[in-house]
Amino acid sequence: MGKSFDIQLIGVFLPKLLSYLHITLFILAAALLLGLLIGFIIVIPRLYQVPVLNRLVMIYVSFIRGTPILIQLVLVYYGLPELLHLVHIDVTNVGAIVFVIITYGLHIGAYVSEIVRSAVLSIDRGQLEAAYATGMTGRDAFIRIVLPQALVIALPNFGNLVISSMKDTSLAFSLGVMDMVGRAETLLTTNHFLEIYMSLAIIYYAICIVLERLFAAGEKRLMRHERKITVDRAGGLQHYS
Repeated sequence: MGKSFDIQLIGVFLPKLLSYLHITLFILAAALLLGLLIGFIIVIPRLYQVPVLNRLVMIYVSFIRGTPILIQLVLVYYGLPELLHLVHIDVTNVGAIVFVIITYGLHIGAYVSEIVRSAVLSIDRGQLEAAYATGMTGRDAFIRIVLPQALVIALPNFGNLVISSMKDTSLAFSLGVMDMVGRAETLLTTNHFLEIYMSLAIIYYAICIVLERLFAAGEKRLMRHERKITVDRAGGLQHYS
């Protein structure tokens, strides 16, 4: 049983937890960069229906989406060293935070690929055909027509993914990473469980609000500056702001 609730202790625990916020944000930022790289690479076989590779990517995405992130953390942390050991690569001295970033990168990459794929496929095929009819190359059509619209479509889903991933980083402590939750676990010896977890909730909620507003502002900016393109009945392109 914890000690009697003391709301003033929240003010004591908040700075202690915030001193580890940079670790949480570092994990999130590094995992996002890795995830974006993975996502944009593996979405290519899906968009172009590359034999074999397309099937492998589908299995990978299905596995990531169908298993809890905690299980993925354990599989990467214990399984990756064993696989690398088969090719005589020793990673026993690598810090747990590296395996955490790899896991979240793989996790985010699967979702990014689906976000990008669905956004690109949602663009009316007729717009591309009209672009080709006016003499545009595939590259020009993608950059000038598909990409601006796909970004607007994908941004809300990507924002949700970032926020969800930020909250999921709270599981990094399960591998011994000393982030905010890891620090909170060390403070539990004070027996003020409620105050500690309320402090954590305040921090995570504040970060979520900031991220939500940033992505909302980004979405409005994209929509404001997006070049709206319509295809007339004759098959021509009309550009207007």
